Amino acid sequence: MIDDRPIGTALNRNLGSATAPGEAVEAEIDQFIERRSRQKDPDEQEELWKASVRAYNARRSDEIRAAWCEHHQGQAARLRATLEALISAHEEQAERYRDQQIGEA
Repeated sequence: MIDDRPIGTALNRNLGSATAPGEAVEAEIDQFIERRSRQKDPDEQEELWKASVRAYNARRSDEIRAAWCEHHQGQAARLRATLEALISAHEEQAERYRDQQIGEA
């Protein structure tokens, strides 16, 4: 015996009274069941995760689509301004050549 306990007895485990070990085991099983029932269902968690990923991807896709739309609208406006200036310059040049007399340089 060591410290009033027989050799071989687990020092860190108490299963209740020696007269009713079955009740202690049942209480331990009940506690285990309660702990498990409080835990979240892994399948439910996976579905929530999948839904979260779908929502994130949809939101990100909308952001990317809006950014590309803004880019192309801005680019169209810049090109329109540049091309209108080029068109105007070419029209002026064409007008000069049209107004020149034959043989003028």
